[in-house]
Amino acid sequence: MTRTTKQSLGGKARAERLSESERSSIASVAAKARWIKEEEGGGLPKATHRGELKIGDLSIPCAVLEDGRRVISEHGITTALGSRSGASKRKKKKNAEIEGAPLPIFLAPGQLYAHISDDLRSGPLQPIFYKDGRGKVVGYTAEVLPAVCDVWLRARENGDLQSQQLSRAQNAEILMRALAKIGIVALVDEATGYQQDRDRDELHKLLAVYLSEERLQWARRFPDEFYKQIYRLKGWPWPNQGKRTPLLGKITNQIVYDKLPSGVLDELQSRNPTNPSTKRRQWKHHQFLSEDIGQPDLRDHLLQLIAIMRISSSWRVFEKHLAAAFPNSGDQMPLLDDEF
Repeated sequence: MTRTTKQSLGGKARAERLSESERSSIASVAAKARWIKEEEGGGLPKATHRGELKIGDLSIPCAVLEDGRRVISEHGITTALGSRSGASKRKKKKNAEIEGAPLPIFLAPGQLYAHISDDLRSGPLQPIFYKDGRGKVVGYTAEVLPAVCDVWLRARENGDLQSQQLSRAQNAEILMRALAKIGIVALVDEATGYQQDRDRDELHKLLAVYLSEERLQWARRFPDEFYKQIYRLKGWPWPNQGKRTPLLGKITNQIVYDKLPSGVLDELQSRNPTNPSTKRRQWKHHQFLSEDIGQPDLRDHLLQLIAIMRISSSWRVFEKHLAAAFPNSGDQMPLLDDEF
C-alpha cells in the first residue's frame, strides 16, 4: 500500500489549484530535469548489445548497458502487456504532476496501486535512462518484468480489474509462464548476443587466477601410480627401464587437462605449443598452472583419477567411470551397466 503523508496531501492540493497548462509545463520541466541530471552525472550509459525477447507471439526490445545492467524498455513492456491506452498515459502524466515520480505506463491504472509494494517502487521501478544508438530511451532493470506480471495477476485474483483490463492480465500470465522456464537475465543475454561476450569475460577472469603469469620451475606433479594404472588398464607391460609410450601425452590431455575448467587446455596449448620439428612440447603443461589455484586443483584431480583407476578392471570400464564422475557438457549420465 502507498503511504499517505502530509507532504503528499499537500502536493495533491497544490496540483488541484494548477491549470492544465501549468501542470503540463511542470511535468515537462521535471522530465527535462531528469535528463539533465543524468547527463551531468557523467552522461547516459550506452547500450552495447541490443536485441528482442521472443516470448510466444510477443516481442520485447531489450539491451545490455556498458556497465553490465540488463534493461527492457518501458515501451517494450507496455506493448507486450497491451497497456498503451490513452487513460494510462494520462494517469502517468497526472502522477508526475502530483508526485514527481510517475509509475510507468504499464502500471499506471489506479486498480494496480494497492498491489505495488514500496520496495518495488523504490527498486526495480526506478527508471533507467540510456542511449541505444538512435536516441535516449527510458527502461527498467530486466528483473522488473516478472514483478510487473505479478502485480497484474494479483490484481486480477483480487477482482480489482475492469473487464477491459483482463486481457493485459492474460498477457502477464503468458509472460510469467515463459519466464518460469528460464531466467530473464539469461533471456536478455541470449537475445542481445551478450552471452558470448559474458562467457569470454568469465573465461579471462578464470584464466587470470588459474594460470601463472610466469612459467614455474619443473617439479614432479604426476606420481608413478598414475602412469602404472594407465599401463595396467591398457594391458601394457610396465617399462621398468625403457621409455614410456608417447601416447601418454594424448591420454593425459584427455583425462586430466581436458577435465580441468573449460578453456584451460586451449590456453595451455597456446602458451606451450608443439615444436614442429620434434613434435614435442618444450615444457610441461603443469608448469603454467598457478601455485595457489591451478596446481592444487590438478593435484586433487589426479588423486580422484587414481582412485577411479584402482576400482576399474579395464580401460573401457575406467572410461565409463570417468564419464560418470566428470561428464562433459551435454553428456548423458549412464543408468545401469553390467560392467560397473
